[in-house]
Amino acid sequence: MHTYFKVFTPLLFLSLITISAFSQSTKLSGSILDLKDGKAIEFASVALIHLPDSVKAGLGMTNDKGLFAFENIKAGSYLIKVIAVGYERAESPGFELGQTAFVVPALKLKSLTKTLKEVNIISKTPLIQQQADRTVLDVEQMNTAGDNALDVLKRAPGIKLDKDENIIMKGKTGVNVMIDGKMSYMSGLELSTYLKSLPGAVMSKVEFISNPPSSFDAAGSAGIINIKLKRNKLQGFNGNASIGGGYGEYAKGYGSTNLNYNIGKISTYARLSYGYYNSFNRLTMNRNIGGELFNQLNFWHPITKASNYAVGADYFIDDKHTIGILWKGSSAPYTTNSESNSVNYNVAQQKMGSVNSKNPQDNTSGNNAYNLNYRFKIDTNGRELGIDLDKVGYDNSKTEQYLNSYFDAADNRIGDVINLRNKGFGDVSIYAVKVDYVQPFSKTLKAEAGYKSSWVNTSSDVRFDSLKTAGWINDPKRTNRFNYKENINALYLSFSQSFKQLELKAGLRAEQTLGNGFSSGTEEKINRKYWQLFPTFFASWKVSENHQIQGSYARRINRPSYTSLNPFAFYSDPYTALKGNPLLLPSFSNNFEINYNIKNFRVLSLSYAKSTDEISEVIYQNDQSKESISVEENLGRAQNIYIATGSPFDITKWWNNNTELSVAYDEVKSPLQGGNYNSHKFSWSVNSVQTFNLPKDFQLAYTFYYSSPSVSGLFRSLEAYGMNFSARKTFMNKKATISLKLDDIFDTNKFRANLVYNNVNTYWQNQWESRKINLSLNYKFGNMKVKNARSRKTGTADEEKRVKN
Repeated sequence: MHTYFKVFTPLLFLSLITISAFSQSTKLSGSILDLKDGKAIEFASVALIHLPDSVKAGLGMTNDKGLFAFENIKAGSYLIKVIAVGYERAESPGFELGQTAFVVPALKLKSLTKTLKEVNIISKTPLIQQQADRTVLDVEQMNTAGDNALDVLKRAPGIKLDKDENIIMKGKTGVNVMIDGKMSYMSGLELSTYLKSLPGAVMSKVEFISNPPSSFDAAGSAGIINIKLKRNKLQGFNGNASIGGGYGEYAKGYGSTNLNYNIGKISTYARLSYGYYNSFNRLTMNRNIGGELFNQLNFWHPITKASNYAVGADYFIDDKHTIGILWKGSSAPYTTNSESNSVNYNVAQQKMGSVNSKNPQDNTSGNNAYNLNYRFKIDTNGRELGIDLDKVGYDNSKTEQYLNSYFDAADNRIGDVINLRNKGFGDVSIYAVKVDYVQPFSKTLKAEAGYKSSWVNTSSDVRFDSLKTAGWINDPKRTNRFNYKENINALYLSFSQSFKQLELKAGLRAEQTLGNGFSSGTEEKINRKYWQLFPTFFASWKVSENHQIQGSYARRINRPSYTSLNPFAFYSDPYTALKGNPLLLPSFSNNFEINYNIKNFRVLSLSYAKSTDEISEVIYQNDQSKESISVEENLGRAQNIYIATGSPFDITKWWNNNTELSVAYDEVKSPLQGGNYNSHKFSWSVNSVQTFNLPKDFQLAYTFYYSSPSVSGLFRSLEAYGMNFSARKTFMNKKATISLKLDDIFDTNKFRANLVYNNVNTYWQNQWESRKINLSLNYKFGNMKVKNARSRKTGTADEEKRVKN
């Protein structure tokens, strides 16, 4: 690491010196005024046009005093063009710019004679847009009454959840989730818990990026999902508030608010949400062990009180420099009454006995994140420097008790109740620094470079006690302390070149991983030290005005979650446990994708992924003790082919159809428990949303989805399907919206799968509270006037821009 920073520090210092040297050049300035009263026109768009070729040499915006400025402008002939809402377009006479500062005579704009009410706006943003390198879902057009972020994601085309609510995108596991362009650093239970605490009402858009460019972390073999939260950039004070409730098996209620205050050079925002969720989860497992049957039913009844908050501000020092700060977090304490009942039958189907386990729990889960970011727009040619500093912390604790009772065939209790208790603590702290630099060489050639380092420290402490005659005695076999530290350093460089109808971009990212861990319960150590290169390539060919083809390639890595490295076994009942694997290695994948669009319609999306050392859950079954222990292991090879077609389109002016049809082929080949495992299957799915826009601002929507049997790791999943219905009405001059939604009308949405290999023969069914009805009310308030909209970039907008590069 010392050598690494010795090399990097001089390079960064040299880059900053170069930036400073190039930032000195000719300055051009001026002002935009109202023709009638001479008042300054703020936030007018100003374009600097080079003559005689009419090429745009710069693009800016007036400040609150009607002033604009451009720097680093080469000598030559120019003119100024101005566009402002509520005014006629205008342009200045041509002028010559030399080597000295130049002030353009004030331009005075004439007001439009038509009022905004006389303008008929008929364009609308489609629900799903297929861009060059990503698919964008416009959540604000959806009816999200009662939905959390996880509910919204699983309704998106190409997205499914596995039995543990991990996200599967286009048939592939290993998805990284970002919030407003910031990596969440979460996976597994921590990620699903956080997404459930985030209401759908605060979401604006979701970007699904299968092959991210080199400026993104290489982690996530299936790609990246970027969730953009609502933020209104209109000047003054504005916001919206939502409140609602629902019922499935149990009642629930929720509320959220978004507040924005933008004035002059300062833009601030705050988000707050709270929800009370009373729900359930039912797991059914039928295991065939040596001809005997073990039918097991686990029932969890969690009651969660989830809050989610964010506060941030951007300060525009001047037209070049922006600094932003952000503090966000969530808290999701919940109590769970869990009960498990396992009944054993012999080969003759005669009842042999049973085990009943009660497991009351008190859990806390929370996180806090802090971000400081700085943006330097070096010149109007597009040179830009960005710096991000992040600190993220997650903590959780659990206090639980196990009461295990054993019964014979006649349901008579055998011995005393076995009483266990557990106190567990866990926390993760993450520090990260990131530097990004953009350097255009010409109007068509651009380079990007950057550096990132992150430091992760995770620890967990689990203590089990057994109630004996002498009192509570520690059980050393179930007590464990685990610590793991990881440092990832990365450098990337990419070039993009535009031609008349062809755009190319190629990049290379190098990542160094250093990790070490230790488990006190097993005394096993973890040591990781490796470098890896991750190339990326993108091409976009505009065949004609309406036809476009995009292709991409990316090598990706899927690192094990911190929990999966912990070699300790965690029991959910006497027969079922989850154990980590300190020998678990990262999985690597090569991903290819081709998209063909006609206008905005996606005719074809074809992707192929081949991964090695695929990480998958493997069950080890003990035929004597009847225990099943799940361990994540590296399989040999996995392949996935995914083909999809479909995009939103209007059947009539009031009926919109959004249907996606997909076909997939999955294959897994691997040595497994002393033998060979080979599984492959074709599958297909359809997701159809029919939206009806009726008179008087009524809207109805119907959703149908179906997934055929498929292969995911060692699980052979069975079919799944469901139907949703929603209705909403906008009123009070479109400031208020009331929404009604009924999810999973026939209660068919559940995960079902078979596991058959070696001595394992298990049917698995996981069901949650999917059928529920929700009613919500959303109200917008404050300044909503378009003419006051501040469209200059904020710190968050810069982050979003990098996502699109």
